[in-house]
Amino acid sequence: MTTLICFGFGYCAQHWVAACGARFDRIVGTTRTAESAADHEARRYGGRTVEMLVFDGTAPSPELIAAVREADALLISTPPGDAGDPVLAALGDEIARSSALRSVVLLSTLGVYGDHGGAWVDETAELRPVGERNRARVEAEAAWAALGARTGVPVAVLRLAGIYGPGQDAIANLERGRAWRIVKPGQVFNRIHVADIAQAIEAAFDKRAAGVFNVADDEPTPPGDPIVFAAGLLGREPPPEWPFEEAVKHLPPMAASFYAECKRARNDKLKRELGVTLRHPTYREGLKADLAARQPAG
Repeated sequence: MTTLICFGFGYCAQHWVAACGARFDRIVGTTRTAESAADHEARRYGGRTVEMLVFDGTAPSPELIAAVREADALLISTPPGDAGDPVLAALGDEIARSSALRSVVLLSTLGVYGDHGGAWVDETAELRPVGERNRARVEAEAAWAALGARTGVPVAVLRLAGIYGPGQDAIANLERGRAWRIVKPGQVFNRIHVADIAQAIEAAFDKRAAGVFNVADDEPTPPGDPIVFAAGLLGREPPPEWPFEEAVKHLPPMAASFYAECKRARNDKLKRELGVTLRHPTYREGLKADLAARQPAG
């Protein structure tokens, strides 16, 4: 029986399991609370249940240790903290000793590149992380790569652009009154639809890939462009432009930190080595698909 453990059963892991989880006989997910675990176990993802275990990033349960010893594959989306990667800190020795493990996929972020003044970056670009959160991501990537080198288990690091998809896109933000049309001259972002993240995860497991891959769309654009497009899809006026110099006084620190860096991410390696053809090469295709999926057929 093949077993996958999703450390951090969040938005991306849920979409991948629903779309592609059939390749594993048993899927285990972790979450931080018993309440969240019960909620996930009551749902279906791609028509199947997921076995949920509580893992708060410190002491793993005996059930989780047993699952790690049996796991063929690990999907890691738990963010690193002050003590480093929580999975490696709590379970690194068990993972390193496993004779069953065949593949690891780590979800990281384009934020590890930091600021490149709007220049194009590929996987060979210098890492210039801004802030402790992104520096911790760089360290986590290195730690997982070192484990892979030591054990011979392939570790694929997927550096994700700004994630969007059903319920977490410009359409939803407009409807909730949380769409900020912030204008900072020269600022651009890559994005990636969750369905394309699922494709990348599936390809990485299928090919037992190793190394780093940018998972980003084809068209980095100013931050307000998806909001204007989404407003057009909904037949409403977009929110007024908000100059960054004023917006930064009101944004949460994490949201403001995204504007401290600017780059354009290349995705050639994702397409060439993992064979991924993006379903949503720009935010326009992605937002249209999200809206269409909400409307009843007929």
